[in-house]
Amino acid sequence: MTRDAETARAAERARAAETSVPAPTGGPSGPGNPGNPGGHQAARRAAWVAPFVAVSMFLAALNLRPAIGSLGALLEEVRDGLHMSGSVAGVLTSVPPLCFAVFGFAAPRLARRYGPGAIVCAGLAAITAGLLIRPFVPSTVPFLLASALALAGIAVSNVLMPVIVKRYFPDRVGTMTGLYSMALSLGTAGSAAAAVPLAHALGGWRTGLAAWGVLAAVALVPWLVLVRDRSGYEEPGAASAAPAHDVLPSLLRSRTAWSLAVFFGLQATGAYITMGWMSQRFRDAGISAGTAGVLLAVIMVMGVPLAFVIPGLATRLSHQGPIVVVLCACGLVAIGGLYAAPVGGAWVWAVLLGVSNCSFPLALTMIGMRSSSGHGVVRLSAFAQCTGYLISIPGPLLVGVLYQHSGGWTWPLALMGGLLLPQMAVGWFAGRDRTIEREAGVGD
Repeated sequence: MTRDAETARAAERARAAETSVPAPTGGPSGPGNPGNPGGHQAARRAAWVAPFVAVSMFLAALNLRPAIGSLGALLEEVRDGLHMSGSVAGVLTSVPPLCFAVFGFAAPRLARRYGPGAIVCAGLAAITAGLLIRPFVPSTVPFLLASALALAGIAVSNVLMPVIVKRYFPDRVGTMTGLYSMALSLGTAGSAAAAVPLAHALGGWRTGLAAWGVLAAVALVPWLVLVRDRSGYEEPGAASAAPAHDVLPSLLRSRTAWSLAVFFGLQATGAYITMGWMSQRFRDAGISAGTAGVLLAVIMVMGVPLAFVIPGLATRLSHQGPIVVVLCACGLVAIGGLYAAPVGGAWVWAVLLGVSNCSFPLALTMIGMRSSSGHGVVRLSAFAQCTGYLISIPGPLLVGVLYQHSGGWTWPLALMGGLLLPQMAVGWFAGRDRTIEREAGVGD
């Protein structure tokens, strides 16, 4: 018997052990037996578990972006307080995609060993600790390390939330994914809008940033209940190790896989530049810190409705390239406006930039459409996202360097606009109606 087969059987035995209810002596067992208290207990448990998990997921998703959004809104205060140069601030805004690529890759293996609930719980604990520690450190290096701790927790939770959805809501994957995505966007927008007022109300940027750790601690509490539930998880594709080795080389030679990875990386680059630097752009133009935070929130909140609209539209089209062109065109108009009239048209540019940043749900949808098998989707998703996040690392760093050495926003905005052109080209290529299996000649 292979190790994978043993793992599968062990998981099945664990699932059966956790869900079974011993029958009372001298009577039949089962939830439908009125005389069976164990059956009533199982029915009561089933009635509250789904709502409890849904609330737990919503609270967790709310906390997967404030570590980034709140810092972007207060970046000027943090730089001044820690005597941080523009280049170092660029490094700071490049840390999220690096952590997402490195720690996200380890999440499935950790979940297979300890259970997805336990790893999400540990991730939220890391977010809480990182957010509570980093505002009170005296210098830049420990601030970066504490930020990395929080981002590592975000990374593993990012990867495992879809696993939680599929495990507890197998017949409502779309609905619960929508709920999760909405909470994610609300957390991003809310942290951007509230960071500055909260810092003013609490007496400074340090306590203002630390407040988001309290919110993460609240989200951690329900996961302490779920942490012991390890049943029913197996790493995707674990049951067929051989196909994994057959598919991976074809991904490395696949034009579609690489175009998806580059498209994902370029859209992530734009997103992290926006989250880390756009509030600073508005403030440098003379807009108040509070209004700049609200403008950043407008950019982020556009993802709430469009995260539902864009995937549905994409699946109705045989070629998703036209959607890519529209989103990138919105970004180009917004960047041009931020250069020519950053104050007069600030709200319009924020809306257009928010629309452009909705390339993320489109990228995820195209990943699902570019393979004809579930196993292929898992491998393609891992390849595109990990490679894409690695591609996105230099972007925010380059913006910081250009901002510091040019003393203005002409070159940073030129970089942002320049990146949208290859994003449009590779997105058009990635949107063609074909699959990685067809490219490799495996069949479709």
